[in-house]
Amino acid sequence: MVFPIIDAHQHVWSPSRAHYGWLDDSLAPINRVITMDELLPELRAAGVDYTVQVQSADNFEDTRLMMESAAAHTEVAAIVGYAPIDRPELAARTVESWQGDTRMVGVRTLIHNQPDPEWLLRPNVDEGLTVLERAGLSFDVVAEAPEHLALVPELSRRHPELRMVIDHLAKPPIGLDERAEWWSAIERAAENPNVYAKVSGLYSAAGTLDGWTTENVRPFFERALEVFGAERLMYGGDWPVSLLAGGYLRVWNGLAPLFDSVDAAEREQLLGRTAAEFYGIDPTRIGS
Repeated sequence: MVFPIIDAHQHVWSPSRAHYGWLDDSLAPINRVITMDELLPELRAAGVDYTVQVQSADNFEDTRLMMESAAAHTEVAAIVGYAPIDRPELAARTVESWQGDTRMVGVRTLIHNQPDPEWLLRPNVDEGLTVLERAGLSFDVVAEAPEHLALVPELSRRHPELRMVIDHLAKPPIGLDERAEWWSAIERAAENPNVYAKVSGLYSAAGTLDGWTTENVRPFFERALEVFGAERLMYGGDWPVSLLAGGYLRVWNGLAPLFDSVDAAEREQLLGRTAAEFYGIDPTRIGS
């Protein structure tokens, strides 16, 4: 049996039901209600079987929307929700409330929106990460800036059992000449075997988001493959943000040559098995 293809990074949202502080008219194509139904034809065209829906706002309403979406669509195999890790007691109650729902596999918060780039190192946040570590939940690291990626080794030291995944390969400088800082920082982040990364959101860092090509992305993919190995990398379509970068199928077709450049076992890891293993996805939800 061929292992199912899992998109490990997909969103839904509704500005009328949850607050998205980052969503404004500058993002007009996606500043609207986003539902799973809109994505389903794209998934089928790409041959993607399941998705992991990921937090888009630091509030409980956004997670509730994902729970409703997952309840209505068997294609949603897992959810990375929001828990207020800066308020450890409330975070503990939040993750406790998820017990019994095998779709709730991890936590994400929009650290890149915090004015303090070292917010994750604050004592109260450190305690919140301990809550996740003890609960066996993973943490998605939104490393949008080099400062965020540089924190991962220290987080690994403080929380050796916390499984972390770096979203979007920490936004490498695609299309820019200077890559040394990311090149070395991603290697240091990968030293902890509990740190994984997503091959997702790999758009142009110069000019418009859609100004990327497969060859622009290739050296960063190959570097990630070198330091993480396929067993710690997972595909993510980053929909609907990907609509700003050419659309779901353009992203899928643009990454496909990279996935096809590895052997069959590595491709299976990248396209599903890694996500299933990292998030501990309930095998009954993905027919495996």
